[in-house]
Amino acid sequence: MAVAGCTKCIKYMLFFFNFIFWLAGGVILGVALWLRHDSQTSNLLILQFEGNQAPGTFYISVYILIAVGAVMMLVGFLGCYGAIQESQCLLGTFFFFLVVLFACEVAAAMWGFMNRDTISKELINFYDSAYIKAVDVSGSTSKAAAVQVLEAFHKTLDCCGKGDDSLLFIQLRGTLCPGKATQDFLQSQSCHNKLIELFSEKLYLIGLAALVVAVIMIFEMIFTMVLCCGIRNSPVY
Repeated sequence: MAVAGCTKCIKYMLFFFNFIFWLAGGVILGVALWLRHDSQTSNLLILQFEGNQAPGTFYISVYILIAVGAVMMLVGFLGCYGAIQESQCLLGTFFFFLVVLFACEVAAAMWGFMNRDTISKELINFYDSAYIKAVDVSGSTSKAAAVQVLEAFHKTLDCCGKGDDSLLFIQLRGTLCPGKATQDFLQSQSCHNKLIELFSEKLYLIGLAALVVAVIMIFEMIFTMVLCCGIRNSPVY
């Protein structure tokens, strides 16, 4: 059997949207892998201090994104093949996976919105814990390790201090912010602000990708239902 007329147009539109969906899955997978191996985030998230690893909440989001991108590529291929073959079985399976993916994306978007500030706050707290030890004048045994953690933050983000630094920190800037003169230090951006900017930009990319994919999914679900109805009602030759 073969569809004709408007249903045939829907068939090729569905194939086109599925191809775009497959490409979007590849793009999301590529972006997720880039986020996972980006030098700025990886240099910070591998840090350890007093036996504690830097918070890895950001990586949880990235791993979810990697899984979503891989599944999208698989589902997109299934949809393309089902549309060309005009198979109700394949299209039905494709529709089921599409609904599941859409539900997961909505749930992930809600979780991301509720926890949008968590990632930067966790790393700010991690930075502050090292900051307190680094400016400790009592000779703490973990001071050297704290200084190394701060140096990693300062070098990676090109920042220095919390933005409301004490006179003691300014006096220690030569150790904690090597290469920065007094004027450069006073004009440099705080690490708190840099951390917020760093992860806000990356979460913005993730949110934009999710929005584009959600729009494509809605069109695909509509076209899939229309095409299935057209295949069911088309004459058998």
